[in-house]
Amino acid sequence: MDQKSKLRQIAFAAFIAMWAAQGVNAQTLSDSSASAGGGVVSEASTTAALPATSQTGQAQTSALTPDEAKQSAAGNVAELQQMIHGSDLSELRTTYNGSYGASLLFYGKEMTYYVALFQQKNFWRVIKTQDAGRADMIYKDFVRQTLQLSDVEIRRTQLEAQKAFTDRMIALSQDRANRLQADLDVARQQQSIVAAQQQQTRAEATALSQQKASAQDQLRAAQRQVRDLQRQLDSGLPLH
Repeated sequence: MDQKSKLRQIAFAAFIAMWAAQGVNAQTLSDSSASAGGGVVSEASTTAALPATSQTGQAQTSALTPDEAKQSAAGNVAELQQMIHGSDLSELRTTYNGSYGASLLFYGKEMTYYVALFQQKNFWRVIKTQDAGRADMIYKDFVRQTLQLSDVEIRRTQLEAQKAFTDRMIALSQDRANRLQADLDVARQQQSIVAAQQQQTRAEATALSQQKASAQDQLRAAQRQVRDLQRQLDSGLPLH
C-alpha cells in the first residue's frame, strides 16, 4: 500500500471517530435536555397545581384547604359557640372593622386554634387547626376580609353622618332665614308706621302753620284796632 492510501485510511478513520464522538455528545445533550425539560414541566405543573393565590404572600392565606372547608361546614360555629362561654378558651387576638371582626382563639387542652370571622358578635365562619402558623395566616386573611366587608358599612355611616350634618345646617340656616325675615317684616311694618306718622305729623304741621298764620293775622288786626282805639282815646274823640 502506497503512502497516499495509508494517509487516506488514517484520515477516514479519524473522521469516523470524530463523527461517533459527536453522535454520543448529541445524544447526551438530548437526554440532558429531555431530563431538564421534564424537570421544568414538573415544576410548572406543581406551580399550576397550587392555588393561584399561593404565589403571593397574602393570597396564600385566603385559600382554605379542602379539609378546612369541610370542617368549617361541619359544625365549628356551633362548637365554638358552646366553648366560648367556658374558661378553657383563650382569646389571643381580635380585630374589629365596623360591625365585622376576626378572632384568634386557643384551646390549650387540645393545643387547638380556632379562627373566627363574625359580624356583631355572631360567628359567621370558624376554622379549627393545630398549626399555629396556619392559624395566624387564616386570622390575617379574616382581618383582611373584615376590612373589605366593612368598607360599605363605614361609607354608609359616614354618609349618614354627612346627611345628618347637612340637614342640621339646613335647619340652622332656615331658622336664621326665618329670623331675618321676621326682623325684616318688623322693620317694614315699623317703617310703614313711621311713614304714616310722618305723613300725619306733616299734615298737622301744615295745619298748625296755617293756624299760626291766621292767628298772626288776627293778632295784627287786633293790634291795629288797639292802636286805633288808643289814638281815638288820646285825641278825645267819642268812641263808636
